Amino acid sequence: METDVKMAIELIKRGAVEIIEEEELIKKLQKKVPLRVKAGFDPTAPDLHLGHTVLIQKLKHFQELGHKVLFLIGDFTGMIGDPTGKSETRKPLTREEVLKNAETYKKQIFKILDEEKTEIMFNSQWMDKFTASDFIKLCSRYTVARMLERDDFSKRFKENRPIAIHEFIYPLVQGYDSVAMKADVELGGTDQKFNLLVGRTLQKQEGMEPQVVITMPLLEGLDGVNKMSKSLGNYVAIEDPPFDMFGKIMSISDELMFRYYELLSDKDSAYIEKMKRDIESGNLHPKKAKEDLAFEITARFHGISMAKKAQEEFNRVFSKHNIPSDIPEEIVENPDVTLTDVLVDKGLCKSKSEVRRLIKQNAISIDGKKIHDPYMKFDIGEFVVKVGKRRFLKVIRRG
Repeated sequence: METDVKMAIELIKRGAVEIIEEEELIKKLQKKVPLRVKAGFDPTAPDLHLGHTVLIQKLKHFQELGHKVLFLIGDFTGMIGDPTGKSETRKPLTREEVLKNAETYKKQIFKILDEEKTEIMFNSQWMDKFTASDFIKLCSRYTVARMLERDDFSKRFKENRPIAIHEFIYPLVQGYDSVAMKADVELGGTDQKFNLLVGRTLQKQEGMEPQVVITMPLLEGLDGVNKMSKSLGNYVAIEDPPFDMFGKIMSISDELMFRYYELLSDKDSAYIEKMKRDIESGNLHPKKAKEDLAFEITARFHGISMAKKAQEEFNRVFSKHNIPSDIPEEIVENPDVTLTDVLVDKGLCKSKSEVRRLIKQNAISIDGKKIHDPYMKFDIGEFVVKVGKRRFLKVIRRG
């Protein structure tokens, strides 16, 4: 294998779970022709988080190697609803919801990708032209037995839970996208492996050279256990404010930090391995390594200047036990308003039960004193409420 192809394979394999098939990828790279590298995103929510950027970072690697990135926004498939990993049929989105979310995606991805080397595509471009006859022909290419090989379908079938016919269409459409886009490579999470392989099958049936499939891991959230998810609250959104983004990354465990470096950082493998050795030998403190990671990621989405300010503010708040210089305020005029009312109303806690849970964990304080009564009322004056490590609120109680 030539040196340049070997180096390319090393970069592509970094953090990847599986390449199907690696030999095919080597042959494609040896042709010295820019590859068409596809990744699809259904615009099911208006914002992206760091879990989504694992794929986007890998797309960036391909751009660095001189290849063409095809960023597919699944405006058509988004209206079907991806059944992957779902225990029940997912409600499809409307065209308006999909297009609104798609606009935010287009704005966010170019904080990582080179816009000039990226082609944004919408699968409605070709799927809207499909007739009923075209869909029947597409459906004829796969059997129900093959569809039930998918874990989520198989589990639901065995447990006698509903599987709607339109859910079978989703992987077929995703696979057909690869035909329409003439994809040489497709990236996806490990949970998308079945759908990615459908693309290979349909391309072979069309007489095309099948795409190479590269699966990437699902990034653990801040808790280090569950997949990063907005619904679980363990996520870092691309559009989080700089201070919040920096602080969230600093909250991860040392073990999880190495995984974030591997999947999210631009630092090369040699740098990361040396960092690990330095930490093990005591030559580098884990906190310094974590600060470097937090700074890199915050700078990626907000610029170096804002990342520096976030770092300074973080150290001022958490190293010197001060409070941020600019925290939200809540003016309370009703003497019957309780601490729980304020925290839930201002969004510092999601529910009354979360307030009670955090109080039991000694995670809520007012002016530095731990609070034990979730229904305490405020006296006249100004108070700084701290929830957890990073949430602050100034409460002003007027007479």
